[in-house]
Amino acid sequence: MIIVFKPDATEQHIDHVADRLRELGLKSQLSRGESRTILGVIGDERLLEHQPLSVFPGVESVTPILAPWKLAGREFQPYDTVITVDGIPIGGPRVIVMAGPCAVEKREVTAGIAHEVKAAGAAILRGGAYKPRTSPYSFQGLGREGLDFLAEAKKQTGLPVVSEILDPRDTDVFLEKADIIQIGARNMQNFELLKEVGAYDKPVLLKRGLSATIKEWLLSAEYIMSRGNRHVMLCERGIRTFETQYRNVLDLSAVPTLKALSHLPVIVDPSHATGQWRLVAPMAKAAVAAGADGLLIEVHSNPECALCDGEESIKPHRFAALMEDLKNVAQAVGRTL
Repeated sequence: MIIVFKPDATEQHIDHVADRLRELGLKSQLSRGESRTILGVIGDERLLEHQPLSVFPGVESVTPILAPWKLAGREFQPYDTVITVDGIPIGGPRVIVMAGPCAVEKREVTAGIAHEVKAAGAAILRGGAYKPRTSPYSFQGLGREGLDFLAEAKKQTGLPVVSEILDPRDTDVFLEKADIIQIGARNMQNFELLKEVGAYDKPVLLKRGLSATIKEWLLSAEYIMSRGNRHVMLCERGIRTFETQYRNVLDLSAVPTLKALSHLPVIVDPSHATGQWRLVAPMAKAAVAAGADGLLIEVHSNPECALCDGEESIKPHRFAALMEDLKNVAQAVGRTL
């Protein structure tokens, strides 16, 4: 349910309604637009059956939200969410590129890649310190040491850092070392982890599960937002199908679909989706044309020796060339890079 306030509603009017909802055991989320203030109601709406909220001072209308995702949906917030990370707006007219190695390996390699992707125009450094792998014998990441290397690369380049968390017990170190906390595909429905990151104001990049529907994905975002964290980005990274010529099928139709259903920024990861470096550039361009707000691209100076996903990592000179092409695509669809 959403409660829309009149343009002349005062803070006292809004607080009065919020207090009444709290008395009934319901939570509320406030959204301020240019002309209207909206209060989203979270909880069992049957508790409101005999509560005439529409007669409260300052209230213009009370409308049920039909979609199961209450806070992530356009019904609650019709305008796009823009998340600012170290002064970088994600979700606005500029397409934001996050680039870097799949896995953090060595201090000097991480810093070197950070300098190269920045020079090419990347706005955010990506890198995995903790790596959830299919095989227990594969490289699992450097852990906290990897986060230290990313933090050092940020000091050298100024690039904010996005990295994946696996365990709620590591939340404190991610709050300190990372600027965006990534929830990977395998953890999209790890509800305890979602609730944990939802308790903080740190931006979250939520990747789509390997076989998740749009509904399941948005409801996972709802878990985060229902705890109070409104800074959520959705990342399409390919879904599992019967096709075997490439790793996953990049569902670009999800981009405009999400844009219609949700106000949250949409990021596309063409690297993990395709699993082949030759496919990264064409899929990245297609993602921007489809309306993506950002890209997550794996870049490695020596993919042949990478400890993780070298086959899908592009070299810095190819990344620089891709960034030039992406500028043209972005301009063609009314965006900037």
